[in-house]
Formats: sequence, structure tokens, C-alpha cells
Amino acid sequence: MEKIIIGRKETIDLPEWGIKAINAKVDTGAYNCSIHVSSAEEVEVEGKKMLEVILLDPEDKGYTGEKINIIHYKVKKVKNSFGQIEKRFLIHTTIILGNHNLQVAFTLSDRAKMKNAVLIGRKILKGRFLVDVEKVNRAPKVKK
Repeated sequence: MEKIIIGRKETIDLPEWGIKAINAKVDTGAYNCSIHVSSAEEVEVEGKKMLEVILLDPEDKGYTGEKINIIHYKVKKVKNSFGQIEKRFLIHTTIILGNHNLQVAFTLSDRAKMKNAVLIGRKILKGRFLVDVEKVNRAPKVKK
């Protein structure tokens, strides 16, 4: 399979959450993808344990303020960019990158002080994409 060239930043959609055209930094140093959450807590609804999250911040493009309930999630130990171990929630969703629909694992973290609310990690890049660090939004788009 021929690999597709993408840029250091790409615009993605998160269709399950109604988020369109959000900028994501491609980070080959990160294993999983990561997304900023303004809140994430385990709750019980009708006797079922679930994760209730609000993605992004009001100033982020794509912010909806909507509380999203996620039934299937894990708590995972992750090494942060400073080399410290943190516990983070890990969830799965679909992203649209160019003309590809991809099932992706996202860790949820507080990225409020970071430039990019979304990181694309190497796990989904492997075997599919090559990164051209001189380009932005290089992924082929669906022809309309």
C-alpha cells in the first residue's frame, strides 16, 4: 500500500461528536492521539458507569459545550511530554483525515496551555501516512 503524504498540521473532523474542521498537530513522538477536555468525570446514569466529558474550550474552533457520555473507556497510564506518568482516560472514536475514516484511540488531557487542542499520534500514522514537516493540510480531500 502506498503511503499518503500529510503535513505537520491537518484539519480533521470528529463526526461522532459533531465537530468539523478542527486543526490537529501531527506528533510522531506521541503514541496515541490526544484531545483537550475542559471536563471529564466518571458518573452513574441509570445504574451504568460512564464517562461524561466536555471537549475543547470555548475559544477552540469546534467547541460545542455539549456534555458527551461515553460508555466504553479505559483508564490508562501515559507518560506526558515531561516524562511523568499520568492516569488518563482513553476513548475510541472515528476521525476523518483527508479522505480517510479512521478508528482512533484518544487520551483525554488538559491541553489548555498548549497551542494545539488535538494531537495525532504515530499509532494511526504507521503504515498509512508520511509526514512532510514543511507542509500544512496536505492530506487529499474527498472530491465533491
